[in-house]
Amino acid sequence: MNRERFSLLIRILISIILFQTLFFKFTGAPESVFIFSALGIEPWGRIGSGIAESIVILLIMVPTTKAIGALFSILTMLGAIASHIFVLGIEIQMDGGLLFFLALFVFFLSLTVLYIHKEEWKNWILRGRL
Repeated sequence: MNRERFSLLIRILISIILFQTLFFKFTGAPESVFIFSALGIEPWGRIGSGIAESIVILLIMVPTTKAIGALFSILTMLGAIASHIFVLGIEIQMDGGLLFFLALFVFFLSLTVLYIHKEEWKNWILRGRL
């Protein structure tokens, strides 16, 4: 499998994982309300997080913005991971740590995309577009 196809596969996987959480965030599912209430940022944090993840999905799937999408995904997942570690705990409402491990998985997948396309984001920085 070549580099571009591998990158596309990873980006699709990231998008699927993030997309499936949007339903819960935008419909005010009890699990999402619980999480963002525990963080003290319900409902705006939940809605803002959903908007941020929607933007990540768009950026990471567009070929010309995939590197910046990966960077934004990393930042978004760092927020989720930190929330789990410092406030929520690894396991939330007996999920067995699923949400925490999904955040870690997306974080590492996004790092992989950023690494695969390191020349692109380096060029962005050098041209002053970041």
